[in-house]
Order: sequence, then structure tokens, then C-alpha cells
Amino acid sequence: MPVPASVKQLLDKQNVSYSISESQQVEQHSGVTQLLHEQRLRIVGAARSMILQDGQGRTQVVIPANCLLDMNAVNQLLGRTMRPTTNGELQSFFDKHKLASVPALPRLGGMPTLVDKRLLEQEQVLLDSGADELLEVGGEDFGLLVADAQVADVCVPLLELENRLQAAGSDEDEIFKAVKNFTSKRIKQRLEETLELPPLPETAQRIIKLRVDPNADISDLANIVETDPSLAAQVVSWASSPYYSAPGKIKSIHDAIVRVLGFDMVLNLALGLALGKTMEMPKDGPNGSTPYWQQAVYNAATVEGLVTAIPREKRPGFGMAYLSGLLHNFGWLILAEVFPPHFTNICRSMEANRHAPPHLVEFHILGVTREQMSSWLMQLWNMPEEVVVALRHQSSLDSEMEYGEYAKLLYVAQRLLQQRGIGQGPRLEIPDSVYRQLHLDPDKAEQTVETILASSSDLDNIANQLSG
Repeated sequence: MPVPASVKQLLDKQNVSYSISESQQVEQHSGVTQLLHEQRLRIVGAARSMILQDGQGRTQVVIPANCLLDMNAVNQLLGRTMRPTTNGELQSFFDKHKLASVPALPRLGGMPTLVDKRLLEQEQVLLDSGADELLEVGGEDFGLLVADAQVADVCVPLLELENRLQAAGSDEDEIFKAVKNFTSKRIKQRLEETLELPPLPETAQRIIKLRVDPNADISDLANIVETDPSLAAQVVSWASSPYYSAPGKIKSIHDAIVRVLGFDMVLNLALGLALGKTMEMPKDGPNGSTPYWQQAVYNAATVEGLVTAIPREKRPGFGMAYLSGLLHNFGWLILAEVFPPHFTNICRSMEANRHAPPHLVEFHILGVTREQMSSWLMQLWNMPEEVVVALRHQSSLDSEMEYGEYAKLLYVAQRLLQQRGIGQGPRLEIPDSVYRQLHLDPDKAEQTVETILASSSDLDNIANQLSG
């Protein structure tokens, strides 16, 4: 998409010299590859823009794309309580100026502008044009563009957050610190008592015992699931979905196991659904993000497809991979449960920082992430180590650790879905090295997710049933 005419007119009117940036590609191990726009903005440190609002009106904010906007700093600076303006609310602005997004140019919308000071320290500034192109202007010209703007320090570099997260202490120590700092709960000797989280459901306990029983059979599993009518109905409806194209009507759990899903899948599906019922669904959430159960269903289906695309002799365990996919976002429910006063702040910050991975937003605000919370609780509940590792490291690329392949499967599944607007987080590419470590053909991975999206209506029906 070329530079919008409205942007060109504004730059010409202010006599600002600019050029189209050629930094569209970046060197990777396999050669040169075209980058997704959001990833490219971060790599080159381009200026990106967003619009915040409250009852007093709107303010445009321009920050480096390799930084996280600190909403608390903005609100303290302006003495207001701002929230990000949604794309729906900005549609008339986009239509008027023929834009795909808010360009990093003050004055286009005629509103007050706040600029992070880091941009004025650059000799050359790359600007998001509101289309796919990046504009390059000299530091002096950029200074002229923002002459009427308020300049302040309202950002935190993403790399700084990543380094701090990597250097943090044990997960339990960090969770304990966050609970102490951000909740009014009395600190007790045991962290699990402090959090007052629900115990592992009885159904889940029985399923975990069944998992390690070498003599367990279909009847044992069916008996456990059938003792929970709600869970049984969900498993049957899952098996009955057109997504699985089962012949005839599914009449029982036994039927679902034998004719459609199989023992291993029903075991892990039932366990994932039982755990999902332990937490309340949060009433708030980032505007435009995919609902919890929809994310869970799409991720589980994607992981299922990716595992089958890996050569048989190299495949991770199907059951553990599927369960990890179903539970990949369980930490989101824990954050809402443990930090209710701060959950809204997290949601608004994610809306303002759609270019940043969600776990960095959480770490900036709380000092702890959903991945840390969920893996800690899974460990406390004596869940399989494969799931603990997968949930904890799904946003990183630690290739050396045991069971790291399960985390990489979640990493790939989430990025494939995020590239298509499903989930939470920016559209980022998947390094070729991850595909190689998984022995997964990138083309087959792409085909997998396209096949799944072709059945989106069936998966959405499953998710709607789960969400009630």
C-alpha cells in the first residue's frame, strides 16, 4: 500500500524532506526474508502512533516501536485517565484520510500530541506512514514536525523489559513479590495459601491418576467424565462437531472415545476442560482480542495439526501437546483472579501496546507474567512436566531444556494464529530455526493453519458452547 495522499500533503505543506525507507528486509540465518510490518517497525525502531481519549477529548501519542508505552506515566503527566481509542471509533478518521492505521505524524488529526523524547535524540527518524511504507526524515525535520507537541519520557524499551524478565529470580519468588506489592492479601507462609486459588478439581485429580495407570481403559475414562454432567456434555458436543465429521450421532462418552476422538485425546480434553472451569472468565479484556475459549480451541486444533505434520519418528507426544495448546492461555484467567484491581490497567495497556508481546506488558505492570503464574500453578497441581514447561516457555526460544519442543509448538501455533488476527499479541514472523528444531516444514505449518481456519465456524461453535 503506497504512502497515503493525506500524509504526503501534510509533509509537503510543512516543507519536510522525506524519502521512502528501503529497510524492508532483515538478514536471517536462511537469508533475506520479508518481515511483517509490526515486526519491522520494532527492528528499525520506527516511530508509531496511537490515539488516547477520555471525557476531555483525544490526544495523539508518538513513540518508538521498540518501546512500551507506559500508560501510568501518560496519565500522571496529563493529569487524566486516558484509554486507547478503538479502531471502530477511529473509522471515520481512517476513511477521511485513506489510512490503514494512525501515522506517526502530529497535526494530521488536529489534536494535541505527546511525543516520547527518545525520538528527538535520533539523527534519522523512520515514521509509520499509516500504510505499509516507512518514511525517513532527518532529526531536524522531525523536530519541526513535533514543534507544537509535548515531549516527555513515557516509554520503556522492550529490550530492557526482556532482559529484566530473563534476569529475574525464581518464578515463585517473583509471584510472591507481585502478590505482596499488588494485592491487599495478608502474606502467609505458603504462596498457594496467599493466592487462595481453588484446589485441583476432583475430576482432574482422577484423570491425572488414570493417566499413570497402565491398566486404564476406555470404561475407566468414560466413568470419570460421566460423573461430571457438564464436562460430559462438552466432550460429546466436541466430538459431535462437524469439525470431526463423525458418522452418525454421538450418543455417549464411550462413543466419543471409540468412534471419534480416541482415548488419549478425550483424556487430555477432559483434563483441560476441567481445569478451565476452576477460574471465572474475566469480564474485562483488551478490545478486539480473541475470547478465552476461542483462543483455547483454535490453539489446540493448531497444535494438533502441527504435531501430525511432523515426521512420525520426531513427533512430540500428541496428548501432552494437545493439552498444552488447550491450556496455553490459562495464566490469563489467573491474572484476572489474583490481581483484579490491576487487571483493567493491564487490558488498557495491551490496547495501547498492540505492537508488544502481552507478557512484556504484564511484566512491566506487575513484575510477573501469565506464563509464570500458570506454570507455577500447574506444578503445584502436579500436572505433567511437559505442560509445565510448555506454558512457562511458550513465549521464549530456549532450545536446550527438556520438553522444550512443547513450548516451541505453542510458540509456532500462537504466531501462526496471531498473523491471522487470532489471539493476543502482534503479528510476528517465526524464525526458521524453530521450524528446524521441531523438524516441521514451514509450508506444512502454513497449510495446517489454513485448513483449520477453513473450519472456523465449526471451531467457533465449539468455543461458544464452552463459554456458555
